[in-house]
Amino acid sequence: MSTPPKPLVTGYYHPATFSIVYLVQDPHSKHAAIIDPVLDYDEKAGRVSTATADALLAEIAQRDLTIDWILDTHPHADHFTAASYLKDRLGAPIAIGAKVTDVQRLWRDIYNTPDLPCDGTPWDRLFEAGDTFEVGSLRGSVIFSPGHTLASITYVFGDAAFVHDTLFQPDYGTARADFPGGDAGMLYDSIMTILALPGDTRLFTGHDYQPGGREPRWESTVDEQRRLNPHLKNNPSRDDFIRAREARDRTLPMPKLILHALQVNLRGGRLPPPENNGRSYLKIPIDAL
Repeated sequence: MSTPPKPLVTGYYHPATFSIVYLVQDPHSKHAAIIDPVLDYDEKAGRVSTATADALLAEIAQRDLTIDWILDTHPHADHFTAASYLKDRLGAPIAIGAKVTDVQRLWRDIYNTPDLPCDGTPWDRLFEAGDTFEVGSLRGSVIFSPGHTLASITYVFGDAAFVHDTLFQPDYGTARADFPGGDAGMLYDSIMTILALPGDTRLFTGHDYQPGGREPRWESTVDEQRRLNPHLKNNPSRDDFIRAREARDRTLPMPKLILHALQVNLRGGRLPPPENNGRSYLKIPIDAL
């Protein structure tokens, strides 16, 4: 069996949202992809900033990279995506999982915004399970990974899988499944599919909450997750995992930006259309969650 290619992966930690933005580079060229870019948002001031995205653009320029794709793993509930902002500056297509249309329909009703598109048009490509695409000479493939959201997908490049909010680092656990459209049973099935990859596959997570105050981490392997993850290491049955996941989820507060972020992220990172005074407004539904 041939050795899978080993893409060059750089992670950038975003302390305000505990998120990781990734640059994934073809090891044989200057072609790369961006995964889960962040658009900064100060909820107290209602202020959007492109500081994190601009720093990423500076890094791309410094490394003389050509960006082939700007990829989101799912519609995020804890930060705004910078996908559209980066597309405007780099010209690269933006993409997300095809089931985002189901999430759009769900949240259109929650926000009572009949103008919210539900056909995936903000993105250039909607990935189905098993789809493939190219980053230079590096082939990417898509695994459908629902549970945290209806639309979550995993991107696999050679020996690297970007598993978003399914697994966290092996000292922390797994992702919650109690958002609208989430499901702990689907999350378990998605994790088992990811853990069926070769044991030395590098797994890159979407967040790190720094348990015990340690330094941020975002890389592990399939074998490490099976051996060390507290939600997996005793090989729980599907029913046991569901019970434990749902019990934990009942103790967790909603992310502070969930109601702010979804109405932006379901537009590919575009703010709602300006009103007659030229200003955009976010809509916060009361008692919706």
